[in-house]
Amino acid sequence: MKHSKESFTKVKSYRPFHSAFDPCPPIGKRYYRTPPNLYLGFQPRGLPQFSPMEALQKGTLWPVFYDHYENPYEDGR
Repeated sequence: MKHSKESFTKVKSYRPFHSAFDPCPPIGKRYYRTPPNLYLGFQPRGLPQFSPMEALQKGTLWPVFYDHYENPYEDGR
């Protein structure tokens, strides 16, 4: 099964359908995030690890599972 590079991005977007007969203005682009573990499958051996203190701060031991939230609406994207 082949995937495009676009399908592996963490932040995705879509435009909700807006009918010509809809009295409300269009909503515009909406964003959503997909979790990193969605694309990993089984956890391979020998993954790099954060230091114990950094792991406690980030909430995970493995950098591949770390997903920092950035609000796409603050940047005006």
